[in-house]
Amino acid sequence: MAPERRVEGVARDDWDPDDLPDLSGRRYLVTGSNTGLGFFSCLQLAGAGAHVIMTARNPSKLSRARAAILAQVPDADLETLALDTSNLGSVRAAAATVRGRVGLHGVMFNAGMVHPPKTREVTRDGHELVIATNALGHYALAGALLPALAAARGRMVWLGSVATKLFPWDPVDPDLVENYTPWRAYVQSKVATSAIGFEADRRLRAASVPVASLVAHPGYSLGGRTRRIAGVSAPTRRKRFVGGLQAAVSQSKERGAWAPVRALVDPEAEGGQYWGPAHTYTGSPVLVRAPRVTIDPDVGARMWHYAEHATRAEWPYLKGRRLRLR
Repeated sequence: MAPERRVEGVARDDWDPDDLPDLSGRRYLVTGSNTGLGFFSCLQLAGAGAHVIMTARNPSKLSRARAAILAQVPDADLETLALDTSNLGSVRAAAATVRGRVGLHGVMFNAGMVHPPKTREVTRDGHELVIATNALGHYALAGALLPALAAARGRMVWLGSVATKLFPWDPVDPDLVENYTPWRAYVQSKVATSAIGFEADRRLRAASVPVASLVAHPGYSLGGRTRRIAGVSAPTRRKRFVGGLQAAVSQSKERGAWAPVRALVDPEAEGGQYWGPAHTYTGSPVLVRAPRVTIDPDVGARMWHYAEHATRAEWPYLKGRRLRLR
C-alpha cells in the first residue's frame, strides 16, 4: 500500500517517477551503473539535478554509460569510479575515494549477478561468487560509507528481487559449499541482501545512527522490453521477441528503476520499508509487503553475522553494540 499524501484534504499518492523532486546539491552513489537498472537509476537521478557517482567494474563500459547519460542530460553532474563488488579490495579502495568528501545523501546497492555461472565459482577472498557480488561486497561498502551517509542523514537502498517471494530459500549455507545451482545461488543471494538491508535498519535505529536502510525490488524487468541506447542497451531480436511474449507481466529496465529510485529519494520514505511495482511485476513504485523470510529477525541476525565475519568488516557506530543473535 502506497503512503498517503494529503492534497486539498484528499489522501492520495501523487508520486510521479517521470518528475522527481529537485535533487540539486545532493550526492548519490549507484553500484553497477553501466547498464540495466543501475544505468537508468543514474539517468533519473541526474535528470533531477543530483550529483551522481557512477560505479562499475569495467571502466570502458562505465565511460560509455556516462556518455550516454550526457547525451540525454547535457548538464548532468556525473563522476565515475571503478568498483567490483566481488572483490573486497576493490570495495575498500572505492570507499576510500568517496568517504573523504563532504556528505553522501544516498547509496543504491544495485550491482549484481543475474545470470550466475553453471558451476560454483569462488572469489579471491574465498567466497561463492554470486553472494559475494550481490551481498557481501555491498555489506562492506555500506559499512565503509556509513560515516559519510550519517553526516548527510542519508539512506541506503538494497536491491531485492521478486524471486525471494516465489522461492523463499533460507540461506543456511550462504556460500553453497553443497547443492550449488545457478538459480539457488541467485535467490539465496537476494534473500541475504534483503535480510541484511532490513537488519541494518534495526541496528542503525538501535544505535541512533541517522541513516535509513530500505529495500526495493524492480519487478520483472527485461532487457527485451527496454529501449535501445547506444553503448548501454542493445537488445537482440530474440530478446525483443521473448520480451513481447511476456509483455503482460514484464516491464522495461527503465521502469524497473522506479522503485529503487523512489526508495532512495522520496522525502516520505522511511527506513525498514520495502518498495516495488504496484502490480508485483509491473507498475508504479509503491510500498509493498516484504517476503517473510527477508524480514525474519533470526534470518537477518544470521546473515549479518555471516557478512561481518566473511568480510572482516564491522560497521562504525555499531562497534561495541553487539545485538543478541535472535
